[in-house]
Amino acid sequence: METNLVLEGFKFMGLGMGTVLLFLVIMIVCMNIMSYIIHKFFPEPKASLDTAVNTTQDNKKIIAAISAAISHHKQG
Repeated sequence: METNLVLEGFKFMGLGMGTVLLFLVIMIVCMNIMSYIIHKFFPEPKASLDTAVNTTQDNKKIIAAISAAISHHKQG
């Protein structure tokens, strides 16, 4: 009885890689379904205009702090 070990190796490699691929596809589908269900029953709250203004002001403060830190580093 003569068997080609290389061919058998490729068969096992294909089986293993196919199993991993199938698992990953099933996992991605389940995660998408779970995400859809969570977003359906627990939607994210809408941002109000006040929140948007505060975020813009916070961003300006962060930019000013970063600019000051870079300026201080170059001087020193």
